[in-house]
Amino acid sequence: MAEIERARSKDALKNRHLPDVPLKDRHVSMSNALTRAAHGLTLAEKRLVMAAVSKLDSKRFATEGQAIITRITAAEYAEIADCEMNVAYRALAAAGRNLYNRSITFYAPHFKRNGKPAGETINHMRWIGRAKYHRQEGWIELSWWHEVLPHLTGLRRNFTQYQLKQATALRSVYSWKLLELLQRFQGTGWAEYPIDDFCLSMEATEKQKANFNNIRRRIIEPAVKELIDKDGWIIMWEPVKKGRRVAAVRFRFHRDPQGRLF
Repeated sequence: MAEIERARSKDALKNRHLPDVPLKDRHVSMSNALTRAAHGLTLAEKRLVMAAVSKLDSKRFATEGQAIITRITAAEYAEIADCEMNVAYRALAAAGRNLYNRSITFYAPHFKRNGKPAGETINHMRWIGRAKYHRQEGWIELSWWHEVLPHLTGLRRNFTQYQLKQATALRSVYSWKLLELLQRFQGTGWAEYPIDDFCLSMEATEKQKANFNNIRRRIIEPAVKELIDKDGWIIMWEPVKKGRRVAAVRFRFHRDPQGRLF
């Protein structure tokens, strides 16, 4: 019990400047590098992790060496997932088992050393260092991995932000990821991603990457449709070709002025 109270006080200390607002009305903020990275999460895990991210104070730097712990209850999960409580309990229990082994994958572009290509760098990082699930009381506490905190706290520039309720109606992790990739460029209303970077961010399978038609049918078109239908976007997109090969994907977008938001 004493340990729980200490964890709770640490969480409260880190987030004491955040307004007391409903979870759906909070904002998710992350560095652009983390936005582009592969998150390695199922849809249920994405809901949970991003709900926890929304409870962090993104403007305040984390104190070195101090554990930052965020609690999400089954009731909060049910709110953002629009599901029954028994489903929420199962989602929290599964997250308690699996989240520790989920990895973020950062891909640094090809670079040169002494004028010669040195190849890309791939960096794997955990989301959390520990997950504690309390079955009877229906809550989970996530202890954030220290190396991910600079991507979630102390953000001053080069970060992406969106309101959690923009994603709560989505039923595809591809749609959620596309929302993040577009939201990164909300100020310009257009975005262009090299096809290799786009596939890595979307965690496309090898079969999907082998044929752009698979990327179109399985990832882009369903994600665009869901963002239009459920989050009030107007999105136009096109493949950018270099010869016969699709080299990039270009998006032009803005929010529907009629404000269709579910």
